[in-house]
Amino acid sequence: MTPPIVKRYLIAFEKYKWIGLASFALVVAGSTVVATQPDPPPVYIVDGALTYTRPPVSFSATGTEIQQQGQALSAQVLLSNQIIEAVAVKVNVKPENIGKNVAITVPTAEVKEGETPSTLIELKYKDNNAKLAQEIVEELMLAMIKLSGEINSGRLKAIIKKINERLPQAKLELQAAEKKLEQYDRIERPAILAAENGSLLGAVTNSQNQQRQIQLTISGLDAQILSLQDKLGLNVKQASISSALSADPIIANLRAQIYQTESQIALLRKDLRPEHPTMIQLQRQKQASEELLQQRASEVIGGSGIAAPLAGNVQDIRTQSNLDPARQLLANQMVALQTQRETLQQQLAQQMREEVRLRREYSLIPNKQLERSRLEQELGLKKAVYDQMQVKLTDAKTAEAETVTSLSVARPPTVLPNLTKPKSVPTTIAIGGFMGLVVGGGVVFLLGSLEGTFKTKEDIRESLKQREVAILGELPYMPIESLDQAAVPVMLSLDSPYLEFYEKFRSNLRRIGGKNLKVVLIASTSSSEGKTASAYNLGIASARAGKRTLIIETDLRSPSCCSSLKVTSDPDATIEPLRYYASLSDCIRLVPDVENLYIIPSPGPVRQSAAILESSEIRRLMEDARERYDLVILDTSPLSLSNDPLLIQPYSDGIVLVARPHYTQENMLGEAVDQLMESELGLLGAIINATDVIITPSQPVLESPNSSPPETSEAEVSV
Repeated sequence: MTPPIVKRYLIAFEKYKWIGLASFALVVAGSTVVATQPDPPPVYIVDGALTYTRPPVSFSATGTEIQQQGQALSAQVLLSNQIIEAVAVKVNVKPENIGKNVAITVPTAEVKEGETPSTLIELKYKDNNAKLAQEIVEELMLAMIKLSGEINSGRLKAIIKKINERLPQAKLELQAAEKKLEQYDRIERPAILAAENGSLLGAVTNSQNQQRQIQLTISGLDAQILSLQDKLGLNVKQASISSALSADPIIANLRAQIYQTESQIALLRKDLRPEHPTMIQLQRQKQASEELLQQRASEVIGGSGIAAPLAGNVQDIRTQSNLDPARQLLANQMVALQTQRETLQQQLAQQMREEVRLRREYSLIPNKQLERSRLEQELGLKKAVYDQMQVKLTDAKTAEAETVTSLSVARPPTVLPNLTKPKSVPTTIAIGGFMGLVVGGGVVFLLGSLEGTFKTKEDIRESLKQREVAILGELPYMPIESLDQAAVPVMLSLDSPYLEFYEKFRSNLRRIGGKNLKVVLIASTSSSEGKTASAYNLGIASARAGKRTLIIETDLRSPSCCSSLKVTSDPDATIEPLRYYASLSDCIRLVPDVENLYIIPSPGPVRQSAAILESSEIRRLMEDARERYDLVILDTSPLSLSNDPLLIQPYSDGIVLVARPHYTQENMLGEAVDQLMESELGLLGAIINATDVIITPSQPVLESPNSSPPETSEAEVSV
């Protein structure tokens, strides 16, 4: 059995063989032209090599680093436009030619284990002139050596320049850090030192001791004051007022005058009435003396009695100002003790405030120490950076004397022998012929693949199996026996060799559809797939099996093909199609050569086919046909042309898709199957039409199944 890929290629070759032969001829002609061309002039290859070198003595680390960097030059740097243009000017050659013919190999960074790293830079140049090629390689090597020295010198100068640019800023930063630390030490260093040597903590302890001494002294003074209060019966304020009033001579004189006046009043009260002028005069003298006494007392106390208020009446003043010298001495002593006590209390408060201040200052010492440590670290970093830059600058200036090129000539340019063999004309033509066969065959296969159609029945079967669609039958190609090329191939003969295939198709359809299957819709994705022929021959097979069978042509967009069954359609049906379908006696035709087979020819092509298919006349026609016939076959238009098959589908019990090699598009069949299955429109299965199945040799076949040209197949109707 021929493999499917071979079948597809043979089919494509049959269709595109002239294009493949033309491709083969073009390739062979091109190879012949190449073979007959004269041999090109000899090409010479000049080979040279450079190696990485280092100076014998290295006094600076910077010089060593630059030399190491100089050993990592890339091919792009060594063959830069600057190098090529400079060499091109010297040898009088175009830079494009040098860049095109030169090749360079630099050492790789990756070295396998056990291998010695290579230091060679190999340079090759090819040209027709051996002397010129050798000169170009020499100039290239000299230019690369010079470039390496310039790169090393440029790197060193860049380092020195960068350090000189950065050094003043580093110096300023160092000076700023030193000044900041100096200012901080000027302000905070004494406190830090006091905390470190313990003097600050000693000051706190001393303050606490002084507070305790003051408190003890105050306690002794309080005891003395309490003792004096018990002796005098006065508090400190009262003692102060009484001492001041008793010590004033004016108050003593006024008190004496008041006593004298009171004595006279007491003597005259027995003989004189209060209204007597003498009594009145004495009362006035007494009142005047009391007013003077009260006024003088206020002056002695001070503040008009506000600072130390007096008693409200004169009698109290006289009482407070009558201290004898001994009691007055005790009162003065009490006042002195109170004054001393208040002084000590102020000193105690001052010592407490001083202690709080010292404690607060002591608590801030850790932060000050941390801040000073941070400033010291910052100063250390700035100084380290400045010192390193100074060292680097000195080292870089030392490296100026030892910075040279990193490359030297390892192998002078030498001319390699020309190993190019002259071409063989027969070999070139043979290779061209082989390539022509490959190209021609590839073009044929490519064009066949780009068609997008199924080439073999195996391709269609595989696609349907992937979508889980049942295959109801594989029908053979049927040639057209009539002279009318527009006729549909049908098997009207009783001994037709194709009947058994359609009988198998009918039985599979009955087995899958069940006993309730009466109306079958035959559809295809596009035209020329054999849909009408399959519907006609299925009807013939059903009628031969004794079933009353009706074929209804529902493709109203195409003319009827009923003439293939020797049936004549009504020419007036196109004018009034609804009246045509309303009269069953007018539209139903009996097929003369097949018993039990009837057909309703299409009145098409007509306008508004969709409206006709959705009319009540079609509905009544379908209902009547379902009751009167055992099997009704609906021949519809292709799914890719209109939605008419979907409009007539509700009247059917299932749909059968027709596919045919060379005509069925892969994507269209897949989309149609997916749409029918997703919409649950009752897809029963599919048939593969016009296949290369083996026919019983009892009757000769007019055309070979494998050699059926597309021109003959296009004459079939409703394909």
